[in-house]
Amino acid sequence: MEILVIIANLLSSALLAGGVLALAGVGETVSERAGVFNLGIEGFIAVGAIAAVATAAATQSLVLSTLAAGMSGVALGLLFGLSTVVLRVDQVVAGLAFTFIGTGLAFWLGAPYAGKLVTVTYPKLEFPLLSDIPLFGEALFNHEAPIYLAFIVFPIAVHLVLFHTRLGLSILAIGENPDAAAATGISVIPIRLLCVVFGCLMSGLAGAYLTLVFIPNWSETIVAGRGWIALTLVIFAGYKPLNISMAALFFGLITAFGFSAQSWGWTVPSVIFSALPYVATLMIMFLPLWRRGRRRRTMRPASLGVPYFRE
Repeated sequence: MEILVIIANLLSSALLAGGVLALAGVGETVSERAGVFNLGIEGFIAVGAIAAVATAAATQSLVLSTLAAGMSGVALGLLFGLSTVVLRVDQVVAGLAFTFIGTGLAFWLGAPYAGKLVTVTYPKLEFPLLSDIPLFGEALFNHEAPIYLAFIVFPIAVHLVLFHTRLGLSILAIGENPDAAAATGISVIPIRLLCVVFGCLMSGLAGAYLTLVFIPNWSETIVAGRGWIALTLVIFAGYKPLNISMAALFFGLITAFGFSAQSWGWTVPSVIFSALPYVATLMIMFLPLWRRGRRRRTMRPASLGVPYFRE
């Protein structure tokens, strides 16, 4: 019974910790499926986080705080999309630039809020009967609404759009061969721009999740590399939205294990447990090489990172 309690607690903590990655990962999946590689996720999450904190302090409104975080992602996403899709700036260079811009802007705007608790946070939802299931009922059915959006609603919705709608098939075609897609009448640049902005919107919402659900305060280190982990998570999930949930839960479990191990009184230095998610990230970076060695085709879009030049 004690082992089951530990597993249930780990699962509950994993869902809480993995929500940020699930939101950012779903958005990045759409962007990369359209052929745009966004290395600026770290900066977009940071700006979304401080936008949510500042708006919450000023309005005490969950809706406005979440909306502000999402709109901050849209605003920066438009700039990033114009740079990479319209002006065809190198995507890696642009992504790194927006990482520095976003984190620097968040640090500057967040100075007055450093160390202060966010008084407006999402309440937990209770599901009758389901939450009363012994052990795992509370672990699975007693969380804030954004957690269910991150792990269930958004991945399913994006999957349905990508693989079961005309727009989704156009996105997939653009990601594989934009020239061929354009020849069939698909508007490559507008659709790519739309996908980039959607990905940045999701990163902004991930920032809101970070400060309104997971860690209700602001600090300069609050993002802590989660944007980079989200990039790896997309590769680990095979560029499939439904797999993002499982990949985010996997990283959440690693994070939750580090937190729990310290509470169990293990004598291992805490820095080792804190480094576990990043060690896992490095290991997953070799996943494409392993798949190639086993002659497995990766789902990486063929035109990912390649600018489109209209003929």
